[in-house]
Amino acid sequence: MSHTLGVREAQKRQTRQALLDAGLRLLENQSLSSLGLREVTREVGVAPAGFYRHFRDMGDLGVALVAESLGSLHGMIRATLAQQDDAEEVIARSVGVITAHVREHRPHIRFIARERHGGVQAVREAIASELSQFADELATALGAQRVSRGWPPEDLRMLAELYVDRLLRTAIAFMEAPDGDAEAEERIELTARKELYLIHLGRRHWLDA
Repeated sequence: MSHTLGVREAQKRQTRQALLDAGLRLLENQSLSSLGLREVTREVGVAPAGFYRHFRDMGDLGVALVAESLGSLHGMIRATLAQQDDAEEVIARSVGVITAHVREHRPHIRFIARERHGGVQAVREAIASELSQFADELATALGAQRVSRGWPPEDLRMLAELYVDRLLRTAIAFMEAPDGDAEAEERIELTARKELYLIHLGRRHWLDA
């Protein structure tokens, strides 16, 4: 009996992931608000009724895509920016993490860029919540650094938001650059490094005032 339940659970997870993958593919050239449930189920080859075994509605599928798109990025960026190494090296590694993530997850970044201000409220709120959690985690990591000694919590949160916003904008810029355009990517990378370093310089002298 336990083996049968295990097989069924594996099949259920597989179908759920197939629905997510299909939704992401279909969202390449349209917004979530224009995507129909039947389009997604037809792409996977399941009956429309089968969709509701995994998601309440298309908004619920979109929320799951938000977690899939941004969840893995939290730990990587937090660990990188929280390092105690030379600032320029940390910034370079952070931009490198973003570059690699966009190359590997371009459809996910496109989805976030489009739906961040899109027409599905649940998805907008999920993106805002994910980015807010990202900033909370990063503020905690930054607060452990020597350069943050004496900073009030609200200022650390503001600094984290600056980093998160800049990194997200960099990811979107990479995604929108022509595929294979090395010069465009170099310009985006250089701009990101300069902007992040400018934030760092302001951070070093924030308490001087």
